[in-house]
Amino acid sequence: MQEQLKTVCFDNILGEMVRLWLKWPSMVAFDKHSLSCLIAMESRPRRRLSSWPPRRARRREDQGADGDGVDRISGLPDDLLLLVLSRFHSAREAARTSVLSRRWSDLWRHLPELYFHNVLPNALVTTLTKVAVPKLSILHMDVRGGSISSDTIASLLHTAARLDPVKLTFTVWVDENDLSGTIELPGFVRATNISLSIGIHMTVTLPAHGCEFPMLERLSIAFCRIDTGALILRCPHLRVLRIYGCQSYDTLMVHSNTIEELDVTHFGGCVDIVAPELKDFRLYATMHKDFSMSLSAPMVQDQWWRCRLHEEHLNLGIHGSWCLSLLELMMTKKNGDIVICLNIRRPMTDSVLHSRNLQEMFQFPNFSILELCLDTSGHVYGAVVLKLLRICNGIRRLKLETNQNVGNNDEVCTPNCPCDEPQNWRTQNIFLFGLEEVEIQNFKGCGHELDFLKVMFRCASLTKVIVKLESKVSPNSKGCKETYKLFKANPAVECKVYQKRGKEVIYA
Repeated sequence: MQEQLKTVCFDNILGEMVRLWLKWPSMVAFDKHSLSCLIAMESRPRRRLSSWPPRRARRREDQGADGDGVDRISGLPDDLLLLVLSRFHSAREAARTSVLSRRWSDLWRHLPELYFHNVLPNALVTTLTKVAVPKLSILHMDVRGGSISSDTIASLLHTAARLDPVKLTFTVWVDENDLSGTIELPGFVRATNISLSIGIHMTVTLPAHGCEFPMLERLSIAFCRIDTGALILRCPHLRVLRIYGCQSYDTLMVHSNTIEELDVTHFGGCVDIVAPELKDFRLYATMHKDFSMSLSAPMVQDQWWRCRLHEEHLNLGIHGSWCLSLLELMMTKKNGDIVICLNIRRPMTDSVLHSRNLQEMFQFPNFSILELCLDTSGHVYGAVVLKLLRICNGIRRLKLETNQNVGNNDEVCTPNCPCDEPQNWRTQNIFLFGLEEVEIQNFKGCGHELDFLKVMFRCASLTKVIVKLESKVSPNSKGCKETYKLFKANPAVECKVYQKRGKEVIYA
């Protein structure tokens, strides 16, 4: 145990001294002989404090040992020197240590872990040909600057495959418009962890044969175009998959019997996931007019979706003249509730309305909380909310937040406005199974809002209703007084009215 502690202490001190010497050679006052003295000090047997000789005797003894002029660095075994150089996590700094000793000049070539940070592509191609280790444990390549082509990237990847690392990280930093083309991805037989970020306009293809990843468990792909479905078929043991910024208008397909964690940022295209062992799922996607997302993952325990419109003026009509602009789903860790949030707005003027069915776009899991953010612009929202409640029948809690447009900021809602269709929604009798709590924020007390509350009391077995008034609405307004009467007519339900965005209770 003492020998292990001595080795660790020596390794840390020597590594730090070499690092300082390389960084500030003119400021740090020690040379190769000083390092030899340090080695001698770390290698010398220790005495107990009670048995040490007087100070003068110790000084003479130390001077004799440290001043013998023997170069003990060059005599260290290669394994120890490589251990020290590996602490730099930089092939460039490891190579610079050759100034300490001529014997060190080629040591970096034998490091099992090579890290190349901020290197020029052509220089990296030349440097990799000098590596003497047949199989690396870690290869990290961070390429930026200089002129780089798809042929250069392909050459770097094939050289990396020849070195057969266990962990590979390859990142190309270029302007998104500077690099385009197609490259072929080679196989990595020993790799268990691969991270690739090549270029948003680069297309990565797979050869018909010879591209296998038999040991791969963790894969991260960023900013390129690649057929993930075909790639996953060649990864029989893949557990963690992360896809960031891979732009495509084709379907992103993830069919795997082994994946347990999936994190996807997808620009364009549809999403098709079949993963029976998936437990952790993250999705950020952009929706276009034909977007759809299907998920088959019965074991999922933690999930989050966020799907936004691809274009600002795209109108995905979900009911009459109401459009979907954002869908967000999250599973809370506290009690396992699944919450779905929908942002719904009026369509953009002078733009085409693409009617879609929410149930065709998304395969929703069983969820208990529905949160609606409505950009009403003064229009009636009762009909669209009731339609969504029919689709989402079985929820326990409804939270409804309208925009804060008041007075002159609202549009004029005509008597025959499509937002109020069908007009018999006020008298409908539907069974809202499971709905217990309703919360409405920015409540103005308009007639159609009171009508909506009446439907809720009539069709759901409510236990709690919370109304938060819009900031400019007076608690003594006619609409508020009608609301108080409605609440008093339902004494079995806990009803509260808040003013000033929930900071002051005016009815309970």
